[in-house]
Amino acid sequence: MTRHEIDPATLAPGGVYKLVNACVVPRAIAWVSSRSADGVDNLAPHSYFTVVSVDPPMIAFTSVGWKDSAANIDATGEFVVNMAAGGFEDDINATSTDFPAGISEFDAVGIEREPSRRVIPPRVAQSPVALECRKVDITPIGNCHLVIGEVLHVAIDEATSEPDPVTQRHPRPDAIHPLARLGRNEWAHFGTTFDLKRVPYRKWLEKQSSRGE
Repeated sequence: MTRHEIDPATLAPGGVYKLVNACVVPRAIAWVSSRSADGVDNLAPHSYFTVVSVDPPMIAFTSVGWKDSAANIDATGEFVVNMAAGGFEDDINATSTDFPAGISEFDAVGIEREPSRRVIPPRVAQSPVALECRKVDITPIGNCHLVIGEVLHVAIDEATSEPDPVTQRHPRPDAIHPLARLGRNEWAHFGTTFDLKRVPYRKWLEKQSSRGE
C-alpha cells in the first residue's frame, strides 16, 4: 500500500470538508423537520447524524453553519428526525436547496405532512421512521453546531417493519432501503446485510485455545 499523506492545514478552503466527507462513509441522513417561531415548517437533510445516548435515548446531528434547522430548534425546542428512505432521493435532495427562511420546504417541494404525537413540528408522511425529539443542547463546535435531542416518541411504518419482543417493532432495512451520503455528490442505496454477534471474552479465549490444540 502506498499512502498519500495530507496535512489538513495545507488544503484550500473547503478542502477539509470535502475530504472528511469522503472518508467518513456511509453517513445516515437525518431528514429534520422543525418549525420556526413564526410558524413556518422547515425540512432539511443533515448527514452528520448519530445516536449519542441510549438512556435516556438521545440523537444528535451537526449543522454545518447556523442554518434554519438549528435556528428553529434553538427557538422552539422541538424537532423530528425522519428516516431518509430509498425512492425519495430527489425530494430529500430538493429540501437541501437554500430556500429563504420564510419558505417551507414541505410546500415548495410538495412533501406531505403528518401530525406528530409529542411535538409541534410535523413528521414527513412518506418517511418509514420518525423520531420526535425535544432539544437537549446546541453546542457550537468550530464552524458547526451540534444539536442534541431526546427522543420522546418513535413512529414506525408497519409495512416496512416486523414485530419484535424487545422493541415492539423492528424496522427492516431490506424493505426501507435507507439512503446514505458519501463524498462529493455521491449517495448510496442500502446494500447487503449479515448477522455477526459480539463474542464474549470467555468464548474468545475458548476459541483461541481450541486453535492452539
